[in-house]
Amino acid sequence: MSDSRHKPTPKITSGPMQSYSSQTFQNGQLPQAAAESSILVTANPELLQTTRFLEDVMVEIDNTIDPNTPNPHLNMLLHLVQGHCDGRIVSPSSMVAASGVPYATGMRRLAEIQAAGLVEQRARTKSGKTFSLHPSPKLLQSFTQLAERIERIARNSFGAADPHPSQDDYYFGGSYQPGQANIPPPRVLPEPLKLSGGLRILVHGDPTFMVMENLKRQFEQIIGTDISQRAFSIDRLREEALRNAARAQSRYDLIAVDLPWVGEFVEKGVIRALPEIMDVDRLDPGDFHTAGWQAAHWNGVPYGVPSQTTPEMMFYRKDWFAAGGLEPPSTTDAVLKAAKHFHEPLKGRYGVAWNAARGTALGHTFMMTCADFGQPIFDLPKIAGGFDASRLSKGGLRPMFDTDKARDAADYLMELLQYSPPDILSMSWYERVRPFAEGKVAMAYGYTLLAPYFELDSTCQAYGNTGYLPHPHGPEGVPIAPVGGYVLCVPANLSEDRIDETVEALVSFTSPAAQKLYAQNGSRTAPRYSVGSDPSVRRLSPIFEMVDQMSWRDELQYWPRPPVPEISEVIAICGTELHDMLRGLVSPAEALKRVQANTEQILNKPVT
Repeated sequence: MSDSRHKPTPKITSGPMQSYSSQTFQNGQLPQAAAESSILVTANPELLQTTRFLEDVMVEIDNTIDPNTPNPHLNMLLHLVQGHCDGRIVSPSSMVAASGVPYATGMRRLAEIQAAGLVEQRARTKSGKTFSLHPSPKLLQSFTQLAERIERIARNSFGAADPHPSQDDYYFGGSYQPGQANIPPPRVLPEPLKLSGGLRILVHGDPTFMVMENLKRQFEQIIGTDISQRAFSIDRLREEALRNAARAQSRYDLIAVDLPWVGEFVEKGVIRALPEIMDVDRLDPGDFHTAGWQAAHWNGVPYGVPSQTTPEMMFYRKDWFAAGGLEPPSTTDAVLKAAKHFHEPLKGRYGVAWNAARGTALGHTFMMTCADFGQPIFDLPKIAGGFDASRLSKGGLRPMFDTDKARDAADYLMELLQYSPPDILSMSWYERVRPFAEGKVAMAYGYTLLAPYFELDSTCQAYGNTGYLPHPHGPEGVPIAPVGGYVLCVPANLSEDRIDETVEALVSFTSPAAQKLYAQNGSRTAPRYSVGSDPSVRRLSPIFEMVDQMSWRDELQYWPRPPVPEISEVIAICGTELHDMLRGLVSPAEALKRVQANTEQILNKPVT
């Protein structure tokens, strides 16, 4: 390992537990409907389709034409790529067996494709006498390009050729744009990681991390060791990360940290600063969406690598709005007007779904709603594009819940309540998207990571009928998309002898190639510009291009949920007091007065 990757260094109170229904993530598992859908597949679709198509064609030719000569080069390469996609170990003997020619001939042909730079080998034992075979980047790139050509040839030969190619397939000058090249599949590390017990990861139980779990065998081949992943709901994830920090040695090599927790976890010594353990330039920081990368910093220092950058947006039914003659809702007034128009409870149709469950869910909603009305929850300095959340470590912040704009935000939620489903006060992350997918609501606030529930399920009424917008804004607000998601961090108490290997896994899991693979297998989060601009990724969903455009327009912002060390307690307070407001137990003015007083009290306490 290079010395530049590791520089040796000297050595709660949680919010309310998140309520999850029986159909949401239980013990890190996806809902049954999602598990049975095409959200989670086990390999790169382009490579799998190509290898299986070629194998099927060759079988047909072999069984139809006699005499016939085998093609050992192609047979072995197909076997190798198929094994890579399936996460299977491929040995020289299995390659030769797949060649279709005698052993001696097969060995010579194997040597030829190795000499051509198409195959890489990696030692499986310390002696190096036993090794596995893997596709080289050159071979994977060739097969990726072949997949696109085969699809085009098949479409032209057996389907009606389109005289006007779709812009998704080609646009003038597109091939000359930076970042437009197809990202090749992940490459196998030159040396397997030597982590005792394998790589251990603590994550959130959401679709993107479940895609990673489903690709585990493939990534085990890439990094050369076993992977163990534990998934929790959002509140339980934070609690487990804090419990882990109190242990003498970390049970996890990598932990997923929600963006608002970064300040708390740094101040409590839960995570390591990246510059202490690696050369940060290896990550290509300029490729990450600006807001997602900035949110991984505390006091100007990066502490994590964006694994998901998922803005919260407004989902709306394009077909309903078109039929009703309504424009997409860009303002809060337009949301209320449209919600009233579509709200027909007697027909089982409702205007809008959102996070209104008590505690964490509603707390996040209120912070972002304040941002929609042009104000953060603390007195952050105003800058171009919004507010400056880069200096939170200096402290001295004043809560901003006793303002006119905060009151406008609370009043807006009270009005939304009139046009929401009857179970709105128990709706959280997944529950708000499910009725939208089923065609019961016209609009839903939701993170892009939840879009697979209706984008990849053709039985959903929202399938193919969904439009996406930044958060509709109030009279003094501007279009923004509050950035959510997780960064992967190295625990501060991770054993020193595991640091170097863990850094290699971190770089691999957050690389453009890995992020593209997640997208191809159902994820709708892309932290990197290069992934969002990859033509094959853009064809998967309009979300990727839209998020890139919002980032360039400076609409992706992380200040709506400023990562102050006390943020989890503030979220819990907001989610409790505002829930009482929605239930009619207290007035908006009284609820905000309580939030202001309780938050001021918390800010005056030392961080423990």
